[in-house]
Amino acid sequence: MRISAKADYAVRAAIHLAAAADGERPTKGESIATTQGIPMKFLENILGDLRHAGLVRSQRGADGGYWLGRAPAEISVADIIRAVDGPLASVRGQRPEDVPYEGTAEPLQRVWIAVRHNLRAVLETVTLDTLASGDLPPAVLKLADDPEAWVTR
Repeated sequence: MRISAKADYAVRAAIHLAAAADGERPTKGESIATTQGIPMKFLENILGDLRHAGLVRSQRGADGGYWLGRAPAEISVADIIRAVDGPLASVRGQRPEDVPYEGTAEPLQRVWIAVRHNLRAVLETVTLDTLASGDLPPAVLKLADDPEAWVTR
């Protein structure tokens, strides 16, 4: 899986909002951009995508800024990635189950579906709440603690 800069920035911005989720005052975009090292214009586009998906809400003006659109525990990393980049796993821009394979390549479809399933198993269980608190799910910690996970191939 390739994680785009847009997806990485979107998750980081959302974690920032989750950590500031007191609900009383919005967080300024400039604060997110500065703290997270995200170019402001890029951040505005990302926050627009997140707002369109209902994950973020905003208010204009001097007292304006951004809030999460739902509780941090209700927003997964998968939700954020889908909002800015589309489906978690696609094959030539299509859902794996919609790509026909024939002959000896036929089993490949099941491989792509299994890959998508495993991406979901991690990205749908990690929420902004778990990221902001640093309390990742045990299954994710187990995967990340495997020394083989750290080996680049």
